Amino acid sequence: MKTNPFATLSAVVMTMGSLAPSPATAQTIPAIPAGSLTAFPTVVQTGTKPTLTWNISYPSVIKDYVTIDSSSTSASTVTPKQTLYADVRILGAGVTASYAGGSYAFVPTEAVMSYGSTSSSSYKRIFYGTNLNVNPNTIVSTSGILTNSKVDINKPLRFGGRYYYNNQWGTFCKSSDGTDNVRTLVNGDIPPSNIPAYNAPSLESFLRPYLDSTGRVKIGPMDVIVFMELTHSAAQKSNPGYDLQDMVILVTFRTN
Repeated sequence: MKTNPFATLSAVVMTMGSLAPSPATAQTIPAIPAGSLTAFPTVVQTGTKPTLTWNISYPSVIKDYVTIDSSSTSASTVTPKQTLYADVRILGAGVTASYAGGSYAFVPTEAVMSYGSTSSSSYKRIFYGTNLNVNPNTIVSTSGILTNSKVDINKPLRFGGRYYYNNQWGTFCKSSDGTDNVRTLVNGDIPPSNIPAYNAPSLESFLRPYLDSTGRVKIGPMDVIVFMELTHSAAQKSNPGYDLQDMVILVTFRTN
């Protein structure tokens, strides 16, 4: 459980299966190569050979469809290489406030998304609530940002978030800040060392289904996962509370 130096906040480790909903269904088609094989003619005489025709469809790989910019000025910006559609799910909101006696309560947290702009005003809300309001199987509405979930070629998507505590907002962290408090990874990536190991007690239960036993990201081939640190600044990376689990978003891209 981590503590914010400005307000007593922490990311809680929940009991698996009690508060954490079931993991979201990731895009996995095609997950393995698939194809067809035909022969013509189907009946041949001895000594003759049919003509074989085959077709193979290889698995989709998200980096064939989007560019993920991890530079210092555009951290975790996702830019489509062609027109795509994006389904956004909230996986978890891990900010809590702790109280005397060791009790805690989830803190309302906001997730936002920006499309095609770097201005702060372009970030629009896609979620507000506590972790108890999260359903990772529900696609959140992006109607105020995207039209029919469509993202055009070369128009970037950016993400951000903040928490609300003691009648005031925490720091607004976003992709266009020039920091890496918002990180975007794909299947097979090794998470930043700030994210607790797969078997670590401090790893949020809502995040565990999206890491494999080696600690690598385990999501669909057309997914990206967004990790946010909202209670500590980028200058506090050595603090154990800097764990990038305060808001976690899954974005599934599709071509139609």
